[in-house]
Amino acid sequence: MESTKADQTDDAGPEGQHARPGGVANRTVPGRAMNSFSPADEEKFRGVRRMKLTATGMLLFVAVVYVLAKWAGNSGAGAWTGYVAAAAEAGMVGALADWFAVTALFRHPLGIPIPHTAIIPTKKDQLGVSLGEFVGENFLSQDVVRQRLRSVGIGSRLGAWLAHPEHADRVTAELATALRGALAVLRDSDVQAVVGEAINRRADAQEIAPGIGKTLEKVVADGGHRRVVDLICVRAHDWLVLHNDQVMDAVQGGAPGWTPRFVDKRVGERVYKELLRFVTEMRDMPAHPARGALDRFLTDFASDLQSDTDTRARVENLKREVLGRGEVQDLIASAWSSVRQMIVSAAEDERSELRLRVRASLLSLGARMATDAKLQAKVDGWVEGAAVYVVTTYRDEITSLITDTVAGWDAEHTSKKIEAHIGRDLQFIRINGTVVGSLAGLLIYTVSRVLGA
Repeated sequence: MESTKADQTDDAGPEGQHARPGGVANRTVPGRAMNSFSPADEEKFRGVRRMKLTATGMLLFVAVVYVLAKWAGNSGAGAWTGYVAAAAEAGMVGALADWFAVTALFRHPLGIPIPHTAIIPTKKDQLGVSLGEFVGENFLSQDVVRQRLRSVGIGSRLGAWLAHPEHADRVTAELATALRGALAVLRDSDVQAVVGEAINRRADAQEIAPGIGKTLEKVVADGGHRRVVDLICVRAHDWLVLHNDQVMDAVQGGAPGWTPRFVDKRVGERVYKELLRFVTEMRDMPAHPARGALDRFLTDFASDLQSDTDTRARVENLKREVLGRGEVQDLIASAWSSVRQMIVSAAEDERSELRLRVRASLLSLGARMATDAKLQAKVDGWVEGAAVYVVTTYRDEITSLITDTVAGWDAEHTSKKIEAHIGRDLQFIRINGTVVGSLAGLLIYTVSRVLGA
């Protein structure tokens, strides 16, 4: 396998230490290790290997230079060989020291379990806890959240965004989709049961007679009932005119059998005429005594509804009887279906009054939020309060997510994952150590030679 070959190639010493830290790298966890790397991780790891070869090549280069300089110095080539040898020797020391430091992060150098090496695999859980605590203290604190959100200016930005018609159209469409989804999730039977129970419970909890009495009292005081009386009188007069035969037949049919028929007829005609005269006078005379009697009756009835115990009890019994009827319960239950269908249709229709009003409201709200400093401050306060509540209430859960996630990672896999992302930069430390060590060694040797002279 490619990864196995790479591990074996990088196994021996400074030039390839990442694969076998004390025999750990070749012990793979089923379903983990390198075969769980993404293509991007593999590409990054190949870059790490190339940089390792470069850093190791520089170490080998200064080692060869050191050997050649020593050989030339022993052969009498001149004093310059001492300077070159000192620089090369210090470069080897710097390269080896930095190789050890970089390697100790991910594994035991040369497989030797030296204390305080293989830091990431052995300290993974502690690093996860420290990372969680760091995030909780520095990113999830109340002051940090408030300061950051206040600097963003969410209220003004949101207002400016909503003020654009295309954005308001988008939000309206999303709200309509969410509304349709919510209505689709709700079962009609459940909603109908809840609505029916709420109406019945509210009706049982509140007595209706006093309210009806107050309303009726106000209507009578304002004369609002007179139009109804006028309409009834007009309808009654017209009905009597059209059905005079039926009225007289009804009167004659109720007469005793022993009376002569012509007497029954005269009585029926008389009753009809008196009844028609009464209705006509009541229709045409606003001050008719019957109207005054009706006003007094309604006034007394309104008072009884508010203060008479017996009347109020009868109204309550009537209310319970009406609500208990199956037809009324079916009407209450079916009301939700009608309302639901109406809302769904309005949400689906882009030109419906509901969506047009929502769109207009969003545009108006956006324009106000973009210019009204008080409204912006209020929105910012709401957002800040909500965010602070979340981070202060669930900070432990958020940080534990980091801690538990890191704790659940495989140690070897975590080490390789981190090395794939930062290992290439770490190899520059080895290269810099070689260069800086060489320069430092040359400087020290030169100073010592000058002082010795």
